[in-house]
Amino acid sequence: MLSSQRRYFFFVPLVIGLCALGGGFFGPGPRLVRAASQHSVSGASDQDVKASIESFTKVYDIVGDNYADKLSADRGIYKGAIPGMLRTLDPHSNFFDPKEFAGMREEQHGRYYGVGMLIGPQPRTGKVMVVHPFGGTPAYKAGIRPGDVLIQVNDKRVDNATSDEVKDLLRGPKGTKVQIVVSREGAEKPLTFNLVRAEVPRNSVDEAFWVKPGVAFMRIQQFTETTGKEVEDNLHRLGEQNIEGLILDLRENPGGLLSEGVAVAGRWLDRGQVVVSHKGRAYAEKPYLARGSQYGEKYPIVVLVNRFSASAAEIVAGALQDHDRAWILGDTTFGKGLVQTVYPLSDSTGLALTTQHYYTPSGRLIQRDYSNLSFLDYYYGKRTQVNNPTDVKQTDLGRVVYGGGGITPDEKYETPKLDPFELSLLRKNLFFNYSAHYFSAHPTQLAKGWTPDENVLNDFHDWLMKQGVQFTEADWTRDHSWLRDDLQREMYITAFSYEDSQKVAVEQDVEVQKAMDALPKAAHLLTESKARYEKQRASR
Repeated sequence: MLSSQRRYFFFVPLVIGLCALGGGFFGPGPRLVRAASQHSVSGASDQDVKASIESFTKVYDIVGDNYADKLSADRGIYKGAIPGMLRTLDPHSNFFDPKEFAGMREEQHGRYYGVGMLIGPQPRTGKVMVVHPFGGTPAYKAGIRPGDVLIQVNDKRVDNATSDEVKDLLRGPKGTKVQIVVSREGAEKPLTFNLVRAEVPRNSVDEAFWVKPGVAFMRIQQFTETTGKEVEDNLHRLGEQNIEGLILDLRENPGGLLSEGVAVAGRWLDRGQVVVSHKGRAYAEKPYLARGSQYGEKYPIVVLVNRFSASAAEIVAGALQDHDRAWILGDTTFGKGLVQTVYPLSDSTGLALTTQHYYTPSGRLIQRDYSNLSFLDYYYGKRTQVNNPTDVKQTDLGRVVYGGGGITPDEKYETPKLDPFELSLLRKNLFFNYSAHYFSAHPTQLAKGWTPDENVLNDFHDWLMKQGVQFTEADWTRDHSWLRDDLQREMYITAFSYEDSQKVAVEQDVEVQKAMDALPKAAHLLTESKARYEKQRASR
């Protein structure tokens, strides 16, 4: 969700670098196959392939023998030749070195062993600090706070270490001990925490609760091996039979495993309806069918999407839209409809190769055009033409939908633009810094439902001035409510938990309110779809 992303302006360069890996983050659930030799090369003669390999070998030998510095295989092949070749194909085919390949598999498993906290570099010093611990984890239970700067992990100083290096030190086998030393604003000397590593679930469904009587909210962050079960468990916990409307939040969801996207979408469709299909040069077209569920077809759904909803998230949104099962609200999605097959290679490396295209049930292509674009523009550039006027399809009820540019929502919602004062506070991470400052001199216990009063807001005002932040009293007055809400969310992380903060963010979210207002439109689609189904059944 956007509000949770806004805390981390200083992580943007890292995110861009990771997304440049392509399939690792926007991949639609790469399928693992045993070996890369299962499909022969077609479209080129064996003689042409042999000549190309000989030319490459000759060039590599010349470079290896004569380059000014010693050339390693990692630098020449893993970081050079293979990624260079794949970049000429598409934005999502990718080579994974051993660390990246292990990380991808960990993402799909949805769990790891460690202390359970998000870390990152301080904007000014680059020192590794705690962004927040996750609720219920060893770090959370020990009292580690947002803003704590890591000094030492076990017997190793980490003053000049990178976030990845510290992360590797914090993770380890379940039940093993790790000692963490941090510095904290307001503390006279470093604080030492002795923790025991535990399994840290990376829940893909991080929020599921009632936003008002009868209306449930559920957010899926990504599609991992446990997403389908998490959806079922949360709906069971809420009491799905009592749901009168569901807000399904897929904003910022980069995708994940195809099987889980199919399972999630399929539980809200009639048994046997197509969820998605894919086809490619070396593969026959294959449809994936819905399995249905006991209660999943009985209540209206509004799906929230934005420009960073990708891949499996688009499969879910597209299937529910094509079958008129949900009202889609937000911004046009990313447009990632390429299928990556993952081939495990030697040395614990892997190749994610685009082998097929995804199509929604109506037959529209999800993938956005990436020709004549740099990878940076493809991921983050301004979108121009997103719909292909030649790829026009219809939903089950005859509504017109377009392919070739992601999923266009039924109802557009544009997130209000931030003014210069708001942008300045977020870019400098000042809510985060003030919260650490405030709790360095105040108890961390706050009453449930707490919101910053005028005393806290005035203290924040004066603190900003001491930090040299330029703003006028008119700025402060205009943005007063926004300041209070952002401050409440940030301070809830330390006083309660990151998860409690996210629940508050949902309750404050204007787009969620718009989604609740749109539930009658989703209910109308559901009624019309049922009437169409009954009419078809009667005519058989």
